[in-house]
Amino acid sequence: MKVTVLVGGVGGARFLQGVKAALGLPPVGPAPEDHPHSVDAVVNIGDDIWLHGLRVCPDLDTCMYTLGGGIDVEKGWGRAGETWSVKAELEAYGADPTWFGLGDRDVATHLVRTRMLRAGYPLSQVTEALCHRWQPGVRLLPASDDRVETHVVIDNPDSAADEDVAPQVAIHFQEWWIKHRAAPKAHRFASIGADQAGILPDARASIAGADVVLVGPSNPVVSIGTVVSIPGVAQALAATPAPVVGLSPIVGGRPVRGMADACLTALGVETSAEGVGRHYGGRGEGGLLDGWLVHTGDTATVPGATVREVPLLMTDHDATAAMARAAFELAGLSVD
Repeated sequence: MKVTVLVGGVGGARFLQGVKAALGLPPVGPAPEDHPHSVDAVVNIGDDIWLHGLRVCPDLDTCMYTLGGGIDVEKGWGRAGETWSVKAELEAYGADPTWFGLGDRDVATHLVRTRMLRAGYPLSQVTEALCHRWQPGVRLLPASDDRVETHVVIDNPDSAADEDVAPQVAIHFQEWWIKHRAAPKAHRFASIGADQAGILPDARASIAGADVVLVGPSNPVVSIGTVVSIPGVAQALAATPAPVVGLSPIVGGRPVRGMADACLTALGVETSAEGVGRHYGGRGEGGLLDGWLVHTGDTATVPGATVREVPLLMTDHDATAAMARAAFELAGLSVD
């Protein structure tokens, strides 16, 4: 079976572990060379950002570290056994921004990536080179080799103290998410650069040649939404002969992780399994999905897509693998 998965960061990385386990692959580490199944991950790049002269790709790195065994398991992001000397020194110099923590081990990844990008290598080749060390057992494909960044228009936190300050301001998504904890109201999101970008050819081929395409339980606005906003992605999903099955990141009316509700509210989408399912839309009605999995006890009607209730809490590898198997079954596939 060839499985292609659209994912974001922490939740997407953990779901990929379950997909691997469902296919009989080790959740962490490389796949056996003679294994009959394979997994490609088309990864969000909208969270990517330049910091202190380094190109940081949080979602690609979280997937790489998680699947390669280098992640801080408790936090779900960053390196295990991390130290913070560089961060402390940058703060001592007063070097902004101070709200994004670059760990010492993590900095090495960004240094290698930045050097290769400046030497002219595209992000996809850089990612492949970095994965030679980590051996994630999944082919990690940035959705595009072009620069795409998610920005958000929010209520300006400084306007209350100064009437001359604009009431709204546009900032990088990471600043809103990390520095402000998504507290200022978001009015809209913009994928900067997406209009000039194009789908990574390998990602297009992966979607076209898959036996099943899964839309992971990642943030539907700034992860999956950003991936789909890149020209060529929606078209590839519409054209693939493979079934497209999504898994709800909303359980019981609340995000499983993070602050996706703040993002959905900005788009006028209800924070519910049905709200997200209808936001994606059924492929039979011009949307993305042939199938939509919601958590047991949640209900949803998504015109043009088949909806099924299954447990969707990624409590461990076995539970996550069961989610992946349920998606395969909804697609009419089984794993030998």
